[in-house]
Amino acid sequence: MNIIIMLILISLLVLVHELGHYLAARAFGIQVSHFGFGLPIGPLLYETKWGDTKITVHAFLLGGYVSFPDDDENSEDAKDLPMDSPKRFRNKKPWQKAVVVSAGVFANVVFALFLVMFCAAFYHKLPSSKYDVYIKEFAPSVTLDVKNSGIKPNDKVISVNGININNSYQFIFLTQNSKYFDGYVCDEDVKNKLAQLKALNPSLTSDISTGDKIKLPKMTPENKLVVKESVLMGIEKYVPEGIELNKIQKELSHKLYDKDEFVADKSYSLEDIAAALADSYKPLSIKVQRGNEQLVFDNIKTSKAGLLGVKLEVDEIFVPINSPLEVLTHSWDYLVDNTKIMLLGLWQLVSGKIPLSDMHGIVAITKVGGDIIENSGMLKGLLLSAIISIDLAIINLLPIPALDGGHLMFLALEKVAGRELDEKIVEGISRVFFMLLILLMIYVVFNDIFALVTKQL
Repeated sequence: MNIIIMLILISLLVLVHELGHYLAARAFGIQVSHFGFGLPIGPLLYETKWGDTKITVHAFLLGGYVSFPDDDENSEDAKDLPMDSPKRFRNKKPWQKAVVVSAGVFANVVFALFLVMFCAAFYHKLPSSKYDVYIKEFAPSVTLDVKNSGIKPNDKVISVNGININNSYQFIFLTQNSKYFDGYVCDEDVKNKLAQLKALNPSLTSDISTGDKIKLPKMTPENKLVVKESVLMGIEKYVPEGIELNKIQKELSHKLYDKDEFVADKSYSLEDIAAALADSYKPLSIKVQRGNEQLVFDNIKTSKAGLLGVKLEVDEIFVPINSPLEVLTHSWDYLVDNTKIMLLGLWQLVSGKIPLSDMHGIVAITKVGGDIIENSGMLKGLLLSAIISIDLAIINLLPIPALDGGHLMFLALEKVAGRELDEKIVEGISRVFFMLLILLMIYVVFNDIFALVTKQL
């Protein structure tokens, strides 16, 4: 049932977008031939006539379109209208055309603000996207290191390695990526280990013979893990810094763990051993709040699997809404903050920092949205719909033919050229990009289905 609710909400966003185009066109006296709810794929569910506009509802609801007589000169509507009719889209001023083309985007932005303001007014609160993270208890498999560090149950986590912790994902990410033997080392650490090996084994050369007994220096920690905010926000893929060890060196790291001597064979070089020894663990520095006091615990180690051995408890932080002015201001701030996140994520995708395989679409959104409604209620479901509405606006503004942004780009080119562009060329380009968008949609749906089948969602 929750998935159906989410599907209805997403369909409503599409309807709002197309209504924006329709109402703007009618406001300028432009005749609208067709208002389609859904994409013309599969069977037709409903058809009627509203004035001079044909209204159709298609089975594939996740889409929509508004068409004018100019779009098909062979249609009855086009034949009934003279070429110089003011009801034709092509005969309107450039700024009027631009308003009609961008009206869908404007409608999505306004509707998103309306949804957030409704939530703020009805629930008297909005999420801050931040959480208080507490150490609830030690897990049965707890490592002695964390238990003896001084951290206690009910401590509130303030920061890890100087990075403020606002949710459990950040805490888990930093601990798991500070584990032993992550396969990446700092060049300076390798040089230091090589110098220590030579100092401990003065008679040893780079060419190791089978049976050589090599004295090993003590394991020392690597540098603390510090990552960019965009990585901790989950919108940029984490790439470890340093030199990646080869397969032999990675296996050797495990063999040398907690040893002070190693009987080698000729398959290893002294440089391999130095690199393997440099791959140890990244110490954690955890600051907690205990009562009115803030305490810092340093050099905490995880298990080899990257587990710290604590169970977490999180409390979501909400912004209270107590007046009509706060409804407006906090709703606006909420949308602005989430829009910045989406724009950053889009840039990471375009720049290749996020692989296309991580891109998901309507199937995943519906599934995740249904889960959010089930676990967190309609407040979160409506707010997610508002964010999706902004996302629709952003995507449609991209200067890609077949999208609203592409139409605006052609209008800008007409303005620069001082004349209308060749219709056949524009139609040809738009048709090619429309097919590419359909192929992208199919690819994204495949990604979604694969993620669902493999239980990644």
